[in-house]
Amino acid sequence: MERASSTNVKMLVEGAMMIAIATILSFIKVAEMPYGGSITAASMVPILIYAYRWGGSKGLLVGSVYGIIQFLIDPYAAHPISVLLDYPVAFAVLGVLGFVAHRSSSLVKIYTGIVIAIGLRFLAHYFSGVIFFGMYAPEGMSPYWYSLVYNGAYLVPEMIISCVVFTLLYKQIRTVQ
Repeated sequence: MERASSTNVKMLVEGAMMIAIATILSFIKVAEMPYGGSITAASMVPILIYAYRWGGSKGLLVGSVYGIIQFLIDPYAAHPISVLLDYPVAFAVLGVLGFVAHRSSSLVKIYTGIVIAIGLRFLAHYFSGVIFFGMYAPEGMSPYWYSLVYNGAYLVPEMIISCVVFTLLYKQIRTVQ
């Protein structure tokens, strides 16, 4: 009984630490978009690491809590549904890495998981952008195209940064139990 309790405490503490680290990293911005979104110092990596170590369902939960905290720190919303899409949903899906590559030793699987997770985050922001922020598109530009370009402009670099930093930390991540 003590083993299960010890594991649960470790999982909860690690989740809280990863949320805190991700939050701190989110303040280190390489570039910031005018209507929300930024390229950060690998702020998604702690959530991705957590999902990798503890699995998808726990990763979804930690990601959604992180998203709620992001909203509380710097709220930007056009509609209540946009709040859901841009914060808890967009960050929860980072936990999908845990479904694709939970404790996998294959970097290809891990990269696939990172690309899928951040791709799903992109889709959450994309749909929010099309539905709620299309009014910011330059005259004559489709809101679909605008949202694709706008969200891709910061999420593609974030994905590359996340893959690089995860790779640099991979050996340490694998050895910590």
